[in-house]
Amino acid sequence: MTRIPLPAVELHRETLSNGLRVVLCPDRSAPVVAVGVHYDVGFRSEPQGRTGFAHLFEHLMFQGSESLEKLAHFRYVQASGGTFNGSTHPDYTNYFEIVPSAALERALFLEADRMRAPRLTAENLRNQVDVVKEEIRLNVLNRPYGGFPWITLPPVLYDTFPNAHNGYGDFSELEAATVEDCAAFFDAYYAPGNAVLTVSGDFTVDAALELVHRHFDDVPARPVPLRPSFGEPPPQGERRHRYRDPHAPLPALALGYRMPDPAASFEDYLAYEVVAAVLSDGDSSRLEQRLVHTDALVTDIGAGSGLFGAPLDARDPDTFTITAIHPGSVDVEAVIAATDEELAELAANGPEPEELARITARWAATLFREHDRLVSRTVGIGSFELLHGRAELITEAPALVAGMTAEQVAKAASQLRPDSRAVLIVEPASGSSVSALEPASGSSVGEA
Repeated sequence: MTRIPLPAVELHRETLSNGLRVVLCPDRSAPVVAVGVHYDVGFRSEPQGRTGFAHLFEHLMFQGSESLEKLAHFRYVQASGGTFNGSTHPDYTNYFEIVPSAALERALFLEADRMRAPRLTAENLRNQVDVVKEEIRLNVLNRPYGGFPWITLPPVLYDTFPNAHNGYGDFSELEAATVEDCAAFFDAYYAPGNAVLTVSGDFTVDAALELVHRHFDDVPARPVPLRPSFGEPPPQGERRHRYRDPHAPLPALALGYRMPDPAASFEDYLAYEVVAAVLSDGDSSRLEQRLVHTDALVTDIGAGSGLFGAPLDARDPDTFTITAIHPGSVDVEAVIAATDEELAELAANGPEPEELARITARWAATLFREHDRLVSRTVGIGSFELLHGRAELITEAPALVAGMTAEQVAKAASQLRPDSRAVLIVEPASGSSVSALEPASGSSVGEA
């Protein structure tokens, strides 16, 4: 077992009278601060007939607010020497600013002002619908393998609208959105009680709390929506779909499997991240060695937890994926068969002790390096607190992974079976006569 130290991260929590959950993480090592807000609303929350609405609303949150005209948010952050962004995920939407520590109050004011009342106008809506449509053209419709696999795989693996639909949005549904729809969405999901505010960096706890109370206490409380379960049974048997990509130079393959519910089986869920590393992390990984170097079946191979490649970034159900790009001369069935053989070997015997130690040490080092960045730490704390109720996972996850046994990894690999998965086959337009994919869309969808 790899011994992983737990770094000291100081966390302070408070819940305001309007329901807003606050997590403070002071770190005086550099004169910068980060402010993040995670709202408990994502692709899976958007209503049927309004695909892409959660992502569209993320864009609208940057178009002015109660006290600020359009583009003022941009100007105030950049004038402070800071940066900002936002992103939409299956189960949350987040916003953040990174600014010099002297600008902490400014960042808090900006987030509180748009939490209180964003500027929802017909002009802003039409403009941002056009922006999102252009983003879809750039990232999906006019790009090789656009939307693969995070848009194209879910409709094969899942049955229900929340889990299977296109989170980037259908053009006609985006164009049909009204200001009234936007106002109703804001009222339903952007209540303070449906959010987590995270502040990290160079501040004292008492001073930061005073500023938080000053700017967020008067944001009116509203009812918090009941969060439905999006669970659905795993597929009974293998599901297959083919589509033609007009821009792809080579065929591609995606295999999708259901993962355990992290709320009910946290360690079982984490074991899949170790499986992903055993299969495709680095040149010595099993699929890389077998399919790229030994059998020369593929030009690229990867495995990961979560459709966006980030573990613990979604509630149940979540997806384990294996993706590959292969030459047109290689039969896709040969790629699938070789992958299944490697999965069966891992399930039967587990990883070697040295292999497991190397992988867990590398995974922990990657997490530590990533969360050493203030923005990543802030976003991670907010998402862990919102999704799992444990911001402490920012430090605990590496040690939990390091404690994985070969038996746990083998058990996870044994669940990646052909009789309960989705197989998505992508063929270049010049390939065979398979149905073309209808215009689709997004993932950790669009940063603003």
